[in-house]
Amino acid sequence: MWDRLEQIERRYQELDQQMANPEVATDLKRLQALAQEKASIEDLVTRCREYKTTAKQLEETKAMLGSGLDEDMTALVKQEIESLEAKLDRQLDQLKLALLPKDASDERDIIMEIRAGAGGDEASLFAADLFRMYTRYAQAKGWAVDIIDSNESGVGGFKEIIFEVKGKGAFSRLKYERGVHRVQRVPVTESSGRIHTSTATVAVLPQADEVEVDINPEDLKIDFYHSRGAGGQNVNKVATAVRITHLPTGIVSTCQDERSQLRNRMKAMSVLRARLLDIERSKQEEEITKQRRLQVGTGERAEKIRTYNFPQDRISDHRIGLTLHNLPRILDGELDQLIDALATSDQAKRLERQLA
Repeated sequence: MWDRLEQIERRYQELDQQMANPEVATDLKRLQALAQEKASIEDLVTRCREYKTTAKQLEETKAMLGSGLDEDMTALVKQEIESLEAKLDRQLDQLKLALLPKDASDERDIIMEIRAGAGGDEASLFAADLFRMYTRYAQAKGWAVDIIDSNESGVGGFKEIIFEVKGKGAFSRLKYERGVHRVQRVPVTESSGRIHTSTATVAVLPQADEVEVDINPEDLKIDFYHSRGAGGQNVNKVATAVRITHLPTGIVSTCQDERSQLRNRMKAMSVLRARLLDIERSKQEEEITKQRRLQVGTGERAEKIRTYNFPQDRISDHRIGLTLHNLPRILDGELDQLIDALATSDQAKRLERQLA
């Protein structure tokens, strides 16, 4: 680890020298590239230097113990040593985390897909609850939410809803939400008070740039149709809704939320690119390790990752064994405690693999 840190610090110094070169200063493109590389390692270099400073202070403080101090001063020096040792341990942990490779998609906007699973109408109502939860969370973060397509149920829920979340770090936080969510509660339609168990699935896809996914126009079948409301009736007179079928994979992407055919087509293409990129990412991850595939590939989506138990006012995340209470607040978008715990667990696992 220290060899790698020394290499990074040397590279940081080289970048400083190159950026100070007058020839580089006049080459805007090269200067920008160097500045981006420097910014990408600056935090790590800063942490490394802070660690070295603390280590030097600790060494100097320990040396004071053998310099004929009186009893009171010796006690103070020992307290300072304990404080510096604790600080050094914290800085070492931060250094290890900073060395972890960053997910290139963490800062991207995302497309989320929520679908009702087992449980009929109750599952569709739960899907609507999850959509509201993520919408509230996004609003608290200052992110924008834009519905792409939805299929409402007759009871006010969603059989399916697809939407964009746009904002810095959206994928880094919400990527932990993908999987099967389970709810246990008494449905509003249940007269006997019996608790039902229903499920909904959540998919989280980082949005793909056009250059990342090569889509041959000849591989697309594009249909236009009239948008339909919850009852099946046409809601506008012009065929603005768009259905795009990617013939090689059979993936179908639709959008009917906008009144403009062009806007619907752009959104449907955005969903298609995200799904194709997700497939490609999953293939690449399967070639790395089985653990990585379980963590972010398609396998995780087939598992019950979380249970929302209304009678006991309890939410349990089965991946990390975490149980929280005050379910109404969590469903109102207060997800940070859950997501922080999941992110910390993920970092610990990745760090363990890297050090191994």
